[in-house]
Amino acid sequence: MKNRISFDRDTSWEADTGNEQINFRFNIITILAYVIGIILIAQLFNLQVVNGETYREQSNTRLSRVTSIEAARGSIVDRSGNELAGVRTEYSVELFKTNIDNEELNNTILRLVNLLNEYQVSYTDSFPIKINPFEFTVSDDNLVKWKKDNKLDENIGAEEAFYAFKDKYDITQENVEDIRKIISIRYKITTIGYSATKSITIAEDVSEEIVAQISERNSEFPGINISADAVRTYLAGSLAAHVIGYTGKINEEEYNANKDRYDSDDIIGRTGIEYVFEDYLKGTDGEKQVDISIDGTITGEYITEEAQAGSDVVLTIDSNLQQTAETALESCINKIKSGGFSETYNAEGGAVVLMDVNTGDVLATASYPTYEPEWFVGGISTENWNYLNTNEAHPQLNKAIQAAYEPGSIFKMVTAIAGLETGAITTKETMNDTGIYKRFNDYQPKCWYYTSYHRGHGYLNVTQALQHSCNYFFYETGYRIGIDNITKYALHFGLGKKTGIELPSETAGTVASREGKENWNPGETLMSAIGQGDNNYTPMQIAKYISTIANGGTLVEPTIIKSIVKSDGTEVSREEIENYTNEKLGIEETDDGIQISTESINVAKEGMRMATSETGGTAYSIFRNFPVEVAGKTGSAEAGTDENNNDIVDAWFVCFAPYENPEVAVVVLIENGGHGSYAAEVARDVLTQYFGSNETTKVNESTQAIPYTEEIR
Repeated sequence: MKNRISFDRDTSWEADTGNEQINFRFNIITILAYVIGIILIAQLFNLQVVNGETYREQSNTRLSRVTSIEAARGSIVDRSGNELAGVRTEYSVELFKTNIDNEELNNTILRLVNLLNEYQVSYTDSFPIKINPFEFTVSDDNLVKWKKDNKLDENIGAEEAFYAFKDKYDITQENVEDIRKIISIRYKITTIGYSATKSITIAEDVSEEIVAQISERNSEFPGINISADAVRTYLAGSLAAHVIGYTGKINEEEYNANKDRYDSDDIIGRTGIEYVFEDYLKGTDGEKQVDISIDGTITGEYITEEAQAGSDVVLTIDSNLQQTAETALESCINKIKSGGFSETYNAEGGAVVLMDVNTGDVLATASYPTYEPEWFVGGISTENWNYLNTNEAHPQLNKAIQAAYEPGSIFKMVTAIAGLETGAITTKETMNDTGIYKRFNDYQPKCWYYTSYHRGHGYLNVTQALQHSCNYFFYETGYRIGIDNITKYALHFGLGKKTGIELPSETAGTVASREGKENWNPGETLMSAIGQGDNNYTPMQIAKYISTIANGGTLVEPTIIKSIVKSDGTEVSREEIENYTNEKLGIEETDDGIQISTESINVAKEGMRMATSETGGTAYSIFRNFPVEVAGKTGSAEAGTDENNNDIVDAWFVCFAPYENPEVAVVVLIENGGHGSYAAEVARDVLTQYFGSNETTKVNESTQAIPYTEEIR
């Protein structure tokens, strides 16, 4: 019993000791809380009472805004680094809202406008009243609404309305011209609105002298800011315009879909390389914090995020070759129209392609007529817009890839190869061209030679048939192999389907075939065999086809992109570029598994050589004195009739050189050019530039193009 009582006493003592410790800790915490509270109250008293007025004054006199730093758009350059599309810095004058009274705002505006006038820089002025004499500049119908919107009496006159705005804006100046200057800007402020973080643009593309003046006299221009924007520029004028394309302001739909990367006033690629490689050319904008005093004076600027410039796109184009191709094409078209050859045709447009036969690199591609991408920078003029939209020759159309034409006789190498590969003809077989193909009673087409000379070519083998472009020979070859084989080999060479060139809106054209037709008659096969009928191909497809023959039968993949270089100097992989463009343009790669023998390819090449290098060849007169042996083929394809019921005959010329070791292929198409031999002069000029000749082969009576038309009637 004693032990139990003793135990109870010990427990009570330990409990008392524990409570004392808890109370001690609680008291310490309570004291600390009071001390911290007293310190905070004292500091708050210091901020709000002792120094409150000073801090309020500092707060009210300091503002800051975050502005975007526009990233420079990547450049587009040729294969040697010559800039075709770049950027230039354009300075704009902006006005932000500040805490200054009307008098100071009006004085600031007047000083600014006078400075702009001094350097003859235009500024925004949409105020619809002019002075000396006073009169409204809006139509009567719009004037009624304008007066109502601005709460003016409907009977008020121009002078009275002018001075009503003077009073509205508290303008104290008495000079009418000065008042008008101030109203022009104040009216824009009223119409558009502005704030401390959202500016209005007063003037664009101002000179560096104005920038220096405003920067040096910052205190005289409260609220005025200079923005530096990277603006697209095209230093090469119209050179390669259809390849480069142009840019334009992003529309609402595009902006809503890409708000994470674009601002509402950004530019975006519209056509050409500018469009296809927009994702690479577009950089990433940065941010800048600007501190300003309450009176609008800038007190500091800090870059919070650096802008990252876009990637540079390097083309396979050679500027010198491109210039030669464009000049030669335009000159030849004008020569045809003016009767510089033996016959006159109303040639309006055309295209040229120069391709590396081993790599598919496009060294030059021209389309005529053309335009200047610079026209679209800052908004296109009415005059230029009308030219682009009313010109029947379609200047904006890239005729090298967006227009398809009947190939005429330049297609005959396909028929020859198909005949040899199927065994329908041999290299030794000859056919007697009597001038009229009489296999069918109801359809007997003539050879072009018969139409011109009332007789046939006589006996020809396949290479001679190519040399002389004998329709009769290829009528019979086409009959033997049938339309299905003609279609098969045409598709193999890339005809009638997109090439995959990295440019937008490429057309596939059409290849003659049974597809989609209930009945196919033998006459259609004959027409298809000589490149007429439903055959319609682009010059770029033809360039792929000729390059494949030139290099011995290896299909080339046309490309106009040499590389893409990021802002840090690294290059985008070729695989990434191909995957990107295929997805962007919807290109699918296919392999038909066809293998063409070297013998058949060599026959086609030899026939082309004979056409330019041996007497009687359809382009012999153009290339007989050329320092490099050229293999080529002319083509004249009937393309309907014009409004006067005159025949429209498109002129083609295709070639490759040098014959023994081919490097490049040239394709020339001239709409209503009349004769393929006329188009050959363009190819000669391009090859002269390519092979580095300093003297263009002189064209006189002995080397003048000899016209002929490969009639199919």
